Amino acid sequence: MKPVLSFTFSFFLFVLIANLSLALSNDAVEPVLDVTGNPIFPGGKYYIFPVSQDDDTYGGGLRLGKTGDSECEVTVLQDDNIVIDSIPVKFSIAGPEISPGIIFTGMPIETEFTKKPSCVESSKWLIFVDDVIEKACIGIGGPENYPHFKTVNGTFHIEKHESGFGYKLAYCVKDSDVCLDIGRSRSGNVTEEGGVRLNLTHQVAYAVQFIDVTPFEDKIKSVA
Repeated sequence: MKPVLSFTFSFFLFVLIANLSLALSNDAVEPVLDVTGNPIFPGGKYYIFPVSQDDDTYGGGLRLGKTGDSECEVTVLQDDNIVIDSIPVKFSIAGPEISPGIIFTGMPIETEFTKKPSCVESSKWLIFVDDVIEKACIGIGGPENYPHFKTVNGTFHIEKHESGFGYKLAYCVKDSDVCLDIGRSRSGNVTEEGGVRLNLTHQVAYAVQFIDVTPFEDKIKSVA
């Protein structure tokens, strides 16, 4: 990746977060459900897709891609193709808390893909600040995969979407009350990247739904 002076934008980003951060929903805590109405649970495999009721919806599920000058596919993208050909994720409870067996809204979680390229050690999601497009984006791996960009420590959350349809993802910065929603943006080299980046936003949150991978895996096994 091309080295750039990142201090100015990093400072701008955190001033923006501090002043325009979106507090997590004050709605009552409730189980997070998949599209069939079943609770999602730690360790389960799920596709993340846009909700069909979202008027601004486009594209399909999530995958990894190369962005900027990176030689490794470490940036999380929403695929431009509306097909179930994406990488599933699995969730785990962040911190020392004892897992209640299912995921609740507002619960600190870690998110990771079930597959990863060989050029990265971890498939866990993180936030990196891309000074080139001036956005804090979702990626995988560790700081070593972003030698010219700043990474931000924190935890993900799942919340009900303001539209009343589906859910949204949020990210809370470690040792801070600062939380922002996850949105998506077509700025940058979208054509070359082949998808839309997910990024921290104080604007419209990305409305998503969760699809359990198990029925698809069972169907494949039954015909194998």
